[in-house]
Amino acid sequence: MDLRSILILIGLWLIVLAVAARLFVYPRWRRKRLDASPFPAPWLSILRRNLPVYRAMWPDQQKQLRQLIVRFLDSKTFIGCAGQQITDEVRVTIAAHACLLLLSRPTNEYQELRSVLVYPSGFVVDRDEVDEAGVVSEDEHFLIGESWENGKVILAWDSVQHSVRNFSDGENVVLHEFAHQLDHESGITNGAPLLYQRGSYTRWAEVFSEEFERLRQDSDEERRTLIDEYGATNPAEFFAVVTETFYEQPHALAQQHAALFEQLKSYYRVDPREWQRDSNEQVH
Repeated sequence: MDLRSILILIGLWLIVLAVAARLFVYPRWRRKRLDASPFPAPWLSILRRNLPVYRAMWPDQQKQLRQLIVRFLDSKTFIGCAGQQITDEVRVTIAAHACLLLLSRPTNEYQELRSVLVYPSGFVVDRDEVDEAGVVSEDEHFLIGESWENGKVILAWDSVQHSVRNFSDGENVVLHEFAHQLDHESGITNGAPLLYQRGSYTRWAEVFSEEFERLRQDSDEERRTLIDEYGATNPAEFFAVVTETFYEQPHALAQQHAALFEQLKSYYRVDPREWQRDSNEQVH
């Protein structure tokens, strides 16, 4: 082998090593560096103020949540739309609610998500509608949040603020849209996210199908329900809606829909009822 061939071979090996370092070594090094960095004091003030359940969490949960928030803010881009300013208040508040769904469980930390678009208030989108005759027409929809499968989540900031002010009404746009992101980790958004054991899907399907049909019937007959009737739209929306209820109204959900509550508790690996004790018990 001549010198030129040897140099080419060395160059190729250096490229391979550089790519491997970029893909494997650097991310691990950066992750360790992020995890070791102190949580900024201004962010902590925002977290305490804008995630009402934070003060009632156990110290290890608080620490893990702060770590998840730092990772989230390092890897996601926030984009202000229609004049919305992106401040630490916006970023940390949204990240805190989104990372609440990751607490205490194995996760890829919304690996496919790239951007969070934030509007000042609700926004209008055009959608193609198909009627029973197959005629397609364009219609406008007013939304406060949307989860896309191409790495984007869209949120209305005033609706996020509503979730901050009232974390007990079962309405939380961040929890809703990021539940859709978790749902899509299986490759399809259908109300059946990735579970930990293959055998878990049978029981999940039984409980969720029964509860979904129950909500649809209650909605058709205009009966008042704990679970928002928007969940009767389809199984994907049902999963997102009951996620909101699980975190914001856990006692009522456990009492009225015990089997559903247990499935969600098994999936999210937290019991939000623990966070509704006296908030002065755990303050960090």
